[in-house]
Amino acid sequence: MWDSLFYLLSSETGEPYQLKWMAYVMVLMGLLSFLFLLFINVPYGRYASSKFGFPVSVKLAWFLQELPSLLVPLYVVVFTAADRNSYLSNQVLIGMFLCHYIQRTLVYPFLIRGGKPTPFVSFAIAFMFCVYNGYMQGRYLSHFAVYPSDWIRRPCFITGFSLWLTGILINVHSDHILRNLRKPGETGYKIPKGGMFEYISGANFFGEIIEWTGFAIATWSLQGAAFAIFTFLVLSSRAIQHHRWYIEKFEDYPKSRKALIPFLY
Repeated sequence: MWDSLFYLLSSETGEPYQLKWMAYVMVLMGLLSFLFLLFINVPYGRYASSKFGFPVSVKLAWFLQELPSLLVPLYVVVFTAADRNSYLSNQVLIGMFLCHYIQRTLVYPFLIRGGKPTPFVSFAIAFMFCVYNGYMQGRYLSHFAVYPSDWIRRPCFITGFSLWLTGILINVHSDHILRNLRKPGETGYKIPKGGMFEYISGANFFGEIIEWTGFAIATWSLQGAAFAIFTFLVLSSRAIQHHRWYIEKFEDYPKSRKALIPFLY
């Protein structure tokens, strides 16, 4: 019996089931994270605490924790027999995923100005998640995702790609605003202004949620949907935490500004 089970899980026939259950587990992780964050702030940045381990340089932490989401899919694509790599649709979708993590790994960390160290526990959890998700997305798209030959011209892909591009632009622009809140030599926190921050406190989170929702639609996959759901559950909690913090910190915080969804919430 055990030999048969091992063969099923380790064979090409069994792997699609592994990837399906990995997606289900990711949604469960998102739900548990959402519940956890109802009671405890994410232990990094302004909420960093020594209770969550020794401090890691914020630039080093961002670089190392995001790196698996770049290297693991690249390894899967380049060094394994990836049957779907020769198809344009799969190449574009893998490229969309890698594009985000090229920016997050090789650009974003080195633009950070100052920033509080990241507790080791937060860093380790992020690192493990990126290994997990990098493998799941890269393996599915390079080995098992089958699309019609005209997929990138179909409304589903075009809609998803448009949302993905809009989201990544909002995310990058919002990060730029946050980086430049303080002039050289200044300390302390300021109210973000400009871009989507005119409407919501979590503009950077909103952009990333839109980005991965678009990716899920473009891939039309359980794995992409699981990542989008996880992103929404975790980042919506963080946006709400940030919004409450801003209101408590600044008496003049804009009353019309919402937490995550413009004009609504």
